[in-house]
Amino acid sequence: MTTAPDLTIRELRTRLVRLPWADDPWLAGHALGAMRDLVIVEVVTESGLTGMGYLHLLNLPLQRTIGACLEEAMAPRILGRSATEVEAIWRDLWRATLTGGRGGVAMMAQSAIDIALWDVVGKAAGLPLHRLWGSFRTRIPIYGSGCFRGARGDGMIAKARHYVAQGYRAIKMQVAHIGDLRTDVENVRRMRDAVGPDVEIMIDVNMGWSADVAITMGRKFERYDIYWLEEPVLADDYAGYLRCAGALDLRVVGGETHFGRADLKPFFEHPRLPILQPDPMRGGLTELRKIAIVADTWGMTLAPHLFPELNVHLLASIPNGIWAEQMGLLDDLWVDPPEIADGHITAPERPGHGLAFREEALKEGMIR
Repeated sequence: MTTAPDLTIRELRTRLVRLPWADDPWLAGHALGAMRDLVIVEVVTESGLTGMGYLHLLNLPLQRTIGACLEEAMAPRILGRSATEVEAIWRDLWRATLTGGRGGVAMMAQSAIDIALWDVVGKAAGLPLHRLWGSFRTRIPIYGSGCFRGARGDGMIAKARHYVAQGYRAIKMQVAHIGDLRTDVENVRRMRDAVGPDVEIMIDVNMGWSADVAITMGRKFERYDIYWLEEPVLADDYAGYLRCAGALDLRVVGGETHFGRADLKPFFEHPRLPILQPDPMRGGLTELRKIAIVADTWGMTLAPHLFPELNVHLLASIPNGIWAEQMGLLDDLWVDPPEIADGHITAPERPGHGLAFREEALKEGMIR
């Protein structure tokens, strides 16, 4: 009889890493900060089995703040507990930070722990997460993202063509924030001409407009057969979201800036957004799985924000996951990332989430 490993949590290790961007010309034009800021969490159990979670903060200058939250508010509440108590730990960390959290730094910190806990549980079971949760499929459509507005029209088109040449059947471009509205419309027109009628075009506004402007622009975009209009208004402008969704024939989508089910509740109460885009850094894998279930109840689908190497497990285990998003932000840092080919990402069969950072890459950017 095999003895089960002791999954009592012995230690929570936190590493803060700041790294330069990969030497990749296709990252030109991004507005994600001068460096890549990572918070890496390791949950170490008494058996030595260790799970890894991470946050990629994009342009948020909160590395040390999240690190302090992990050490002060989170670590004392999980040491000595079983790593299998994923639900109990999630609820305990959420309630313990309720008066100063409910989102933001606190939820991002607990999300890193949640990802690490699921990694431990999958490794202990000898199963990849998508099979632990009940596999639905192993290949998921993926779209090429990061046709950055900062690269201007020609740069966005060049990157889109680069994706299409690799077999991607959908790309995402940006509008708003720079230039003017006429230029945005012209860029969309040029993009449709460049990629042809058989490639889907997603448009990301990154919360750059009011509802009135988004409706006006959305109507102009519709003639170019646009797949979706993403984050047209500020995250808290639920009325604006619903106005846009009611006024436009194209899909209005969002969710990446919302924290967990509570933040998405207005979209469930008024299910006019056909696709939600929750972020695993804003609730962890536990919360994403619950969002997927509630969304499916209302006939809504999921296309989670970024992090395809992690989100692939969620998408492979639910019936209503439709797209993964590839931007290539961390591709150079993984030991063995999931396979992406012919416009699809394949869920790996390694236990847990199957991810490991290349230690030699991290060492050059270690803050602590």
